[in-house]
Amino acid sequence: MYNKEFKGDVCSHSHSFFLDNFIRRILQNPKKIVGEYIRQGDTVIDLGCGPGFFSIDMAKMVGDTGKVYSVDLQKEMLDDVKIKAAKQNLSKQIVVHNCGQDKIGLNEEVQADFILAFYMIHETPDPIAFAKQVKQLLKKGGKFLIVEPLFHVSKKKFLTICEDFKSIGFSVLDTPKKKGGRSLLLTI
Repeated sequence: MYNKEFKGDVCSHSHSFFLDNFIRRILQNPKKIVGEYIRQGDTVIDLGCGPGFFSIDMAKMVGDTGKVYSVDLQKEMLDDVKIKAAKQNLSKQIVVHNCGQDKIGLNEEVQADFILAFYMIHETPDPIAFAKQVKQLLKKGGKFLIVEPLFHVSKKKFLTICEDFKSIGFSVLDTPKKKGGRSLLLTI
């Protein structure tokens, strides 16, 4: 979901070490951030998955009967996810998907119990168009967690995102604390 004409920036795959290392695991533990929302057998989508920091842990959470769709614009990031999944015997649970610049592009038959957008909505040129696509992929009653970095997204901008998402039919379940940034838990 990145448009080259948009003045935002997508974190390059060449910096992927910063996105998956032991220091980040201490500061942003995936189990603490998403663990309460995921059950065995769930279908989960990790939007802007990068090198799989959340995807790998979520694949363990969904177990043998669940699926994690790891979605990223950069093929190199998805290659990293595949390697990590294979090393941890999680290849059956993880489906990598290379999205387009302006379209998530997953088959609408994919209906997720949980969708994560961690530190990536500020990288999209059109958050409302993005949210409409997410809404089509979320099961009724499913949960959508947005976490945006404090250093990139002001409180005012985050409130605008919240209002925009509510305007297209999302309901706010919570504004969870201690998720690693400005957080919003939504449902439809």
